[in-house]
Amino acid sequence: MALPDNGAAWPPPQWAPYYAEMRTDDAWYSGDRRRIARVCGEEEFTAPHRRGPWNRRREQPRRTRHRLHVPMPSDIAATSADLLFGDMPTIKVTDTTTQERLDALVDEGQLQQILHGGAEQGSALSGVYLRSTWDRELVDRPILSVVQPDNVAPEFRWGMLRAATLWRDLPGSTASTIFRHVERHEVGRILHGLYVGTPDNLGRAVPLSEHPETADLVGSLGPDGVSVDTGIRDLTISYVPNIGPNRLHRSSPMGRSDFQGIRDLFASLDDVWTSWMRDIRLARARLIVPDGYLRDYGPGQGAGFDDDREVWHSLRMPPTEGNGITLNQFEIRVDEHQRSAEALMRQAAQSAGYSAQSFGLDGGGQPITATEVDSRDARSMVTRKKKTGYWRNPLAHSLHVQLQLDAVHFGQRITPERPRVEFGDGVAESEQNTATTLELLQRAGAVSTATKVRWLHPEWEDHQVDSEVMAILRETGAADMADPAGNYPFVPTT
Repeated sequence: MALPDNGAAWPPPQWAPYYAEMRTDDAWYSGDRRRIARVCGEEEFTAPHRRGPWNRRREQPRRTRHRLHVPMPSDIAATSADLLFGDMPTIKVTDTTTQERLDALVDEGQLQQILHGGAEQGSALSGVYLRSTWDRELVDRPILSVVQPDNVAPEFRWGMLRAATLWRDLPGSTASTIFRHVERHEVGRILHGLYVGTPDNLGRAVPLSEHPETADLVGSLGPDGVSVDTGIRDLTISYVPNIGPNRLHRSSPMGRSDFQGIRDLFASLDDVWTSWMRDIRLARARLIVPDGYLRDYGPGQGAGFDDDREVWHSLRMPPTEGNGITLNQFEIRVDEHQRSAEALMRQAAQSAGYSAQSFGLDGGGQPITATEVDSRDARSMVTRKKKTGYWRNPLAHSLHVQLQLDAVHFGQRITPERPRVEFGDGVAESEQNTATTLELLQRAGAVSTATKVRWLHPEWEDHQVDSEVMAILRETGAADMADPAGNYPFVPTT
């Protein structure tokens, strides 16, 4: 395959339905009121959408709109990312030298931050891509980055990614003229192209040297003038679906957004909050006063009432008139609005695959044990486990590609191998609960010192555990006790 043809419709028409959904989800994820109003059809006088705070008719004169947005969509995306990459997964290879280099790549490349950001964006936009590349002028190692799904045209075969075409709009583009950098990843090579076109047409290909953003790529191109040889047989990009299946496109390998099917709940939640704040705004105390209480400011200046004035001179009004200052204040329906908002938030969380506890809707602020957390967050933990399955293989593939690129292009003397990626259980038990559990097991004589140390420090290597066990036994005097069997576990046997 090659780069797209001149004059091709762009973005690729076959992916238009997916991009349209991503634009809608992106607006809700951003929390920007103007973008939400735009995707909800605010500008359309006869919009077919349900009437809500984001698509009011605009025949009436323009005025300030007291509408509010509750960032529930971004909270769902952030919660998904926190559950996945709040703790870094364990990444291991068998070769010691390769493991040391892999640890350096993970640390220097800030892998946890990259994965956490990618998981949050993927939750909102149905998935993300992990791209491996390199830039010797910038850093002496491969670079792993996240690519947004609405700027990628993937090619799948039997549900597996075989190639992907990425693009980005470059600086200098206008409303009518768009400069696009197109980057195509295939097995063994990466192709680059620069196109000048319109918002809906790719236009014509021009030399990469004609734009400063792509000019630096010219020196790395091969004899064909468009491609870079990766030197490896693996694809340098991988797709991570958020979760599956995609309910709107059942046969598609694309993932689905956590927002799919619950956007109406987001709009209804904004309805409730907008109504709640309207009650507060309308219920502000207002004073109704007779005309005689008003001070005339002069011809054309109107009249006003000074509510800070303490002494009033006699007013020209009959003593039996009974006119005075009246306080008018409406009731605020706090309980009704709060219960409605919580019900909508619970339903949105449940439909997205999470427990209400994950959003602070349960618990009452009382301290609870890790077991109780796990019980209340059962739905969130199930969703997390499903998502780790979608992340494990693409992440392992990308790290394997990083090691291969490191050996081929940076001369690292390592043996590249596909790493094992293991996610933790996602629940961190407090030290107090851990100590209580170990104490009970110790009383029952059902646990050894080595097991207790491993329980307390699951991240330790064997030699660290052995060293800690010996230190504990010396301090307790158990190390000096005679071994009746003559084969104490820490004494080599012959």
